[in-house]
Amino acid sequence: MRYGLIAGNGRFPVLALENARRLGHDVTVIAIQEEASPDVASLAPRCHWISLGALSKLIDILKEDGITEVVMCGQVKHAKIFSSIRPDWRLAKLLLSLPSKNTDGLIGGVIKVLADEGIHLTDSTALLKPLLAAPGAMTRRKPDKDETTDIAYGRRVADALAGFDVGQSVAICERACVALEAMEGTDAMLRRAAGLVNGRRLTLVKAARRREHLLFDVPVVGLDTIPVMRQTGTTALAVEAGRTLMLDREPMLEAANEADIAIVGI
Repeated sequence: MRYGLIAGNGRFPVLALENARRLGHDVTVIAIQEEASPDVASLAPRCHWISLGALSKLIDILKEDGITEVVMCGQVKHAKIFSSIRPDWRLAKLLLSLPSKNTDGLIGGVIKVLADEGIHLTDSTALLKPLLAAPGAMTRRKPDKDETTDIAYGRRVADALAGFDVGQSVAICERACVALEAMEGTDAMLRRAAGLVNGRRLTLVKAARRREHLLFDVPVVGLDTIPVMRQTGTTALAVEAGRTLMLDREPMLEAANEADIAIVGI
């Protein structure tokens, strides 16, 4: 298969490219200068660096390489899009036409522009299906009774939050929602929550958007999640099975076991 891969930050694009190489796929990388790791350049035969906001250049690159299927891998921080983007004429025109500048509005608009050019967005987990979260407990320790209660409550809150396309994660303590994720991201949200609970333990619940596809904005957890959980007294993590990517899955679960953290797919 031939793919274009738009690379944001984190391990997601690196792991996707490593797996694409193993599978023999021909991939052209379009790396976001403000976000992507330099490592992506060595993992594909072609790598183009573009600035956030360069929609016309993105289209030109894909057409020059004859690519019609594209995957988005890795995060582009919403706060950076909101505050730092320098749009070219094509993206500026799109932004002016949007009723809202949330993730669905922004990326959905870009998808339509690409489709008008004969370029289609593919499931962003296409190259990493084995890393999707499994149902049930994935760590040695299962959530205890209180954590299970907090997970059930947190899932209702997280599902509602996801429906508004604001954030994906909530921090729960003793059946109370302590913090909601917005532009700051999950790690900052957990640190904020820890400052509000006076040393009591937290439960982190992460939900996917209420949409059928996994084209973009797929929930991601990874090895870096565990140290933040330890620092903030977060003892359980619930993610949506089949819709959440677990990057560096085995090292992450090993680190969670060492920290006595429970991870469960719901």
